[in-house]
Amino acid sequence: MYKVFFKDRTLFLTDNIDQDISIDFNAVHKYTSPNELQQFINHFNENEELEIGYIYAGKIDFLYKKFCDCFKVLIAAGGYVLNSKNEFLGMQRLGVYDLPKGKAEKGESIEQTALREVEEECGISDLSITSKLTDTYHTYELKGKLILKKTEWFQMYYGGTSKPIPQTEENITEVKWYNQSFKEEFSRHTYASIRELLQQT
Repeated sequence: MYKVFFKDRTLFLTDNIDQDISIDFNAVHKYTSPNELQQFINHFNENEELEIGYIYAGKIDFLYKKFCDCFKVLIAAGGYVLNSKNEFLGMQRLGVYDLPKGKAEKGESIEQTALREVEEECGISDLSITSKLTDTYHTYELKGKLILKKTEWFQMYYGGTSKPIPQTEENITEVKWYNQSFKEEFSRHTYASIRELLQQT
């Protein structure tokens, strides 16, 4: 099953609708054709009272491909970074708590993307990837087009002592180390996709 965020609303893709569907859904669509799928996605995107929706088909890989065809897809990567004190690296971007992430560049591996984005956005280096975390999916509109961003997340370790420096040209106003006890407060004031990630760390 795939979980796609439309801001704070959620659309699920599944090949087992009877098992996965919740009692509080607002919209459901059985895949029949690309055009009808696009119409359903547009309807869900435009109607903010629809909080939870499902799209289902017999094969999840097939459905995911057809779903992606309805968007311009961007691939990104980011890091959940811990230091020697088990503090996590976070930031404020446009007044919202966030984690370092960004779009992949041509020719680099997704791991290279994740490391580069943390280095650029937070001004630290000598990072190491310790494990692969979940992938998150969220949508937004840009110049009238629907964008689907897939972000691959990695847990990282930073053993250095440099103070993080925010990349202000990316609208980042603060970067700092947060105690684990602050994670709940951080989650309350961040994006739905980041909350999804933090629940698994």
